[in-house]
Amino acid sequence: MTDIKKRHIAILGSTGSIGTQAIEVVKAHPDQFAVEVLTTNNNAELLIQQAADLNPNVVVICNEAKYDQVFSALDPLGIKVYAGAKSIASVVQMDTIDMVLTAMVGYAGLLPTIKAIEAGKSIALANKETLVVAGELITKLAAQKGVNIYPVDSEHSAIFQCLVGEFHNPIEKIILTASGGPFRGKSSEFLSTVTKAQALKHPNWTMGAKITIDSATLMNKGLEVIEAKWLFGLTPDQIDVIVHPQSIIHSLVQFEDGSLKAQMGLPDMRLPIQFALGYPNRLPSDFPRFNFLDYPSLTFEKPDVKTFRNLQLAFDALKQGGNAPCIINAANEVAVDAFLHDQVGFLEISEIIESCLTKTTFVQNPTYEDYVRTDDEARRLASERIKSFV
Repeated sequence: MTDIKKRHIAILGSTGSIGTQAIEVVKAHPDQFAVEVLTTNNNAELLIQQAADLNPNVVVICNEAKYDQVFSALDPLGIKVYAGAKSIASVVQMDTIDMVLTAMVGYAGLLPTIKAIEAGKSIALANKETLVVAGELITKLAAQKGVNIYPVDSEHSAIFQCLVGEFHNPIEKIILTASGGPFRGKSSEFLSTVTKAQALKHPNWTMGAKITIDSATLMNKGLEVIEAKWLFGLTPDQIDVIVHPQSIIHSLVQFEDGSLKAQMGLPDMRLPIQFALGYPNRLPSDFPRFNFLDYPSLTFEKPDVKTFRNLQLAFDALKQGGNAPCIINAANEVAVDAFLHDQVGFLEISEIIESCLTKTTFVQNPTYEDYVRTDDEARRLASERIKSFV
C-alpha cells in the first residue's frame, strides 16, 4: 500500500448511525486518520464522550441551548466549542481539514457541504439529500473547485467501486439494489394500518429512524436514484432499481459491451465508509466476511411502484428536473417526521409528497436562493396537508 499522509477529517453528524460507525473506522486506523471536527444536532452527552476520546480541534453542538453543557465539559481539555448551524458551515472551511464526512440528516447537510466544497475540501458524502436537493449546483461547484465527492451510501459506493479502473469506459446503465424494506410484498390494505414500530424494523440494515422509514416507503431508493444521476452523470433512463432481499449485491454497473460488474458483501456500512475515507487505498479490516454457503440463494424481483409510490414519485421528479427533487425531499422530511410522531398514516406519506410536488412553485433553473425558498414553501404546504389528516 502506498504511504499516505494522515487525513484530518471533519465528521458532520458524529453521533448518528453513520457518524458513530465512521468513528469506529477512524479508531481502527489511527495511522491513517485523525479527527479534526465533530458536530451533532442535539446529542450533547455522546458528543462530549466522542470528543474526550478523540481529542478533536473543534466541536459544534447545533442546539445552542446545550452549548454551556458541552463547553464546560470540553474547554478544560483544550477543545474549541461552537454552537448553531452557522458554525458548522464555518468550521468546515478550516485549513487543517483534509476531508469532510457529511453524515447529517436531511436538508441541513446542504449548506455545510457547499461551504466545504468552496474551501476545496474532499467530500465523503453520506448525506444524499445534498445531491437530491441541489445536484446540479453541487456537481458544478465541485468541478470548478477540483473537489472529489466520494459516495458513502452502500449502493453508490458499490457503483464507485465497480467503476475503479473503468472511468474511461462509458456506462450503459446502473442497477441499484433495494432490500424491499420490512413491507416487501405487502398490499396497500396492509400498509394502511402499519405502525411506526413495524416500519422501524429493517430486515438487514441498522440505520437512523428517518432513513429506516424512507427504506420502508422506498423513498430512500428514490432519493438514491436522484443522487446517482448527479454522482455518475447519468440520465434517468440509465438508472434501474431491482429488489434484492438479501442485500448482498450492493449495486451493479452494466457497460456498453453488456458486461455487468457487481460489488458484494455483508450489509455493513463500515465498509463503504472506510472505502470513502481511505480511497484510493483499501485498508485492512476485521469486518465479518461473506460466505457463499451461508447464502445459497440470491433472489431478485421488480419493485412494486404502484403500492410503494414514493419510488415512482422520485423518478417523476428526476425527469421533471429543476427544483422538483428539492420539493419531494422537503415534503418527505416533513411527512416522515409526522409519521414518526403518529400524526399521519404510512400511506399518507406518499399523498403528502405528491400534493406538494403538484402545488409547490416550479423553477426550471434554480439558484441556491431558489432552493431555500422551495424548501420553505414545500415544508409549509406539507404541514398544511398534514393538518387535513389530523
